Amino acid sequence: MSELSIYDDSTPGHPVLRTTDATEIASVLGAKGIRFERWEGPQIPPRDADEATVLAAYRPFLDQLMGETGAGSADVLRITPATPGLPALREKFLSEHTHSEDEVRFFVHGGGHFVIHLDGRVYDIHCTQSDLISVPEGIRHWFDAGPEPDMVTLRIFTHKEGWVAHYTGSDIARQFPSFAN
Repeated sequence: MSELSIYDDSTPGHPVLRTTDATEIASVLGAKGIRFERWEGPQIPPRDADEATVLAAYRPFLDQLMGETGAGSADVLRITPATPGLPALREKFLSEHTHSEDEVRFFVHGGGHFVIHLDGRVYDIHCTQSDLISVPEGIRHWFDAGPEPDMVTLRIFTHKEGWVAHYTGSDIARQFPSFAN
């Protein structure tokens, strides 16, 4: 189940808001320029489906989204406990960073936490299957799928370089709870 928890960035243990209502999550995040949607409708492909099958299942949604955002490509990212270099990969995602393009993810299977640091608040969005999130370029954030992740996501890119992080050097991510499976 999707969930949004909001904290003052100086009080990590005490949320000022916690909700599992997808409409409320979309409204609260939308007011900050962050897109959150539930994509209902297509037959969800099997967890082990190849990239072409996953992309084909969501093609109508992708075409519309890419047309709206000017994105140029989409791919499928799988992260499991067997992913080579998983501890280093997780550490890379856990460090607060920004991007020079919107970070757009759709969760086909599994889930993870996009944690956004904006205007003195920390927005912890637990995304699950069928959630779309788009974090605008330049917004400080980090991501945690836990120590034993099992997720399949669609990634949408505008730049052909793909995922490029610009780390802030802040240790704020270490001050807030991390995802535990």
